[in-house]
Amino acid sequence: MTRKILTGLSSQTYEHPFDRKALASLQKMPGVSLLLKKINEYGIDRLLRLQSLGSSIRITPRNFPQLHQALVETCEIVDVTPLPELYLYRGTGHIQSYIVGAEKPLVGINLDAMEWLNTDELVYILGHEVARIKSQHMVYHQMAFVMPTLKNLLSSTTLGVGGLVAGGMELALYNWQMMARFTADRAGLLACQDLDVATTALIKLAGLPDEYLTTAVIEDFLTQAREFASQNLDSADQVTKILSYTESGLSWVVMRAGELLKWVDSGDYDNIIQQKNLNTPEEQEENTPEEKEGWNFLTSW
Repeated sequence: MTRKILTGLSSQTYEHPFDRKALASLQKMPGVSLLLKKINEYGIDRLLRLQSLGSSIRITPRNFPQLHQALVETCEIVDVTPLPELYLYRGTGHIQSYIVGAEKPLVGINLDAMEWLNTDELVYILGHEVARIKSQHMVYHQMAFVMPTLKNLLSSTTLGVGGLVAGGMELALYNWQMMARFTADRAGLLACQDLDVATTALIKLAGLPDEYLTTAVIEDFLTQAREFASQNLDSADQVTKILSYTESGLSWVVMRAGELLKWVDSGDYDNIIQQKNLNTPEEQEENTPEEKEGWNFLTSW
């Protein structure tokens, strides 16, 4: 399919309002700047790059042309330069992808992603990842990426920052990470420019291989996503929510699909594709009645 090149695309035009509020809340947390300083001192950025360079296969136009071209097309569509490096790592039994490197980003996808996803779905997944570069939030995304390791390190040292995790910063960080997925999913849709493709990619992320993707399965998934997005889940206690969204193995694809459908239904997706009636972040906030002051994943579902 021919996709529209969105030259000059600003992440603010598609940024999810919950993402913006959660990040603002995280940035106000005491100790965040100190932790970022410690991460820099430890050379985490360089370490994460070295792990990929030393363990994964670098994708080039020669060895895996389809994968490389999908990244080239994705970055061209959503206007991301320079092109990040792409690496392929071993299969895990389900689709995985990541992006690291605040200074020089690189994208990693696993063997399952290469085998399960078609070219269009790869563009969606890669669009989701390079959205971190587009939003210029890589430093916070990377902090969330290494938080499990940092927790163990900080608890066994006397660096003066060990109490930050207990003080709630970890929860604020994971809350933002969840909200940032909504923005990244929007970028993925802008990259592939086909809601059906985004839908099947999310279903595959949930663990369902291509041979099971019948019309009935896809339609029922969309119905489930709309039902989830319309539910009031305030009855769930806070401990349940914490245990749910801090579990790294959960993809939350139904909730993410529901948010993506609401965005498409609002007309904002089509406006960006057509480059017309683009709202500023302030206008988006005014036009989002479901958004509440201080909204976050812990207290608002």
